[in-house]
Amino acid sequence: MTALLNRRQLLAAGATLLAGNSPTRAHDGTVHVVIEKLAFLPADIEVKAGQIIEWTNKDAFAHTATVKSSWEVLIPPKEVATHVAAAGDSVDYYCRFHPNMKGKITVLV
Repeated sequence: MTALLNRRQLLAAGATLLAGNSPTRAHDGTVHVVIEKLAFLPADIEVKAGQIIEWTNKDAFAHTATVKSSWEVLIPPKEVATHVAAAGDSVDYYCRFHPNMKGKITVLV
């Protein structure tokens, strides 16, 4: 029973960290962002130039990752879309269809 409780505490702590506002770093070469309930989760991410950013849209409608006057990625409902981070891609982005959805990409040197 103690091992089960410790496992639950560990899983809860991990979920809390993932849901927090701290930037997420890639551990498999791809940075994963989930779109759910009109939000980018996590909203702030850190990547290296050349790494892939992958958005998974769990909502029933399309979203975008849009950088004003630059690039845009269309993310269809219930699908995945990607973007390769480039040097100089430290940007704020938003969903063109739902402008209250905002995120930030920081490219590490």
